[in-house]
Amino acid sequence: MDLTVPEYAYMFGFLQADGHLYQGTGQKGRLTVELNIRDIDLLYRFKYLTPHNSSVTERTRSTNFAENSHSAVWTLCSLEARTKLNELGLPYGRKSRTIAPPHDTFSRRDYLRGLIDADGSIGYAGQRLPFVSLTTSSTAIADFLCLYAREIAGAERVINRNTRDEVYNITYDKEAAQALAADLYYPGCLALGRKQVKADAVASWIRPFDMRIVHSRRVWTAQEDHVLLQATDVVAVAEKLGRTENSCRLRLWRLRSSRTLMPSEK
Repeated sequence: MDLTVPEYAYMFGFLQADGHLYQGTGQKGRLTVELNIRDIDLLYRFKYLTPHNSSVTERTRSTNFAENSHSAVWTLCSLEARTKLNELGLPYGRKSRTIAPPHDTFSRRDYLRGLIDADGSIGYAGQRLPFVSLTTSSTAIADFLCLYAREIAGAERVINRNTRDEVYNITYDKEAAQALAADLYYPGCLALGRKQVKADAVASWIRPFDMRIVHSRRVWTAQEDHVLLQATDVVAVAEKLGRTENSCRLRLWRLRSSRTLMPSEK
């Protein structure tokens, strides 16, 4: 599994999000991925990409969401394959908070598309606005998406876990969503067919002429906080930082009243 190869990078991202690596006694164990039957083609693609014996089976069972849920399961038992996946960063057992992007070189956009296909969404939300989103418990994955989206779409995000599920729900909409969708779901890439169709549809969105453009909020850096705290003239420091006077006064109040974290010492 060479993660510089787009198909393997995608596959690994998908497995990190939606795969389950079980460790049995001795050398026993297995990797499984279970998807709705409509996505069975992707499991056969994974089977084809894997140079070890594996199987794709179907089953019907009762779940919390449906009386008769028809799904497909890909199962891989090879110790060599499981060891490789584990070394790359797919943990055994519960993994939602501990997964992280690979340490070595990898195809970033294909890896991220795998994560979004497994644990994200793409399409149109209320008022027919395009969006791309990802739900994750991993801080490392959340940071990776935010960094990538800033590079590709110029969109800044300040992320926090939600209070109900303790997960990150990260969403990009309008032009930022279009830029991400176009970059991630390029022609001929390995992807869930239904999400590829939605990505293509996102590209057709045109901003209504009367819709105001709201620029992404510029995030304060630790260096800017240091400059602001050391300044004696707010008007002068605002000009120096390229920010408004009101923005500087509000940031200074938040820092001094402990409503935001003080910057770490250099």
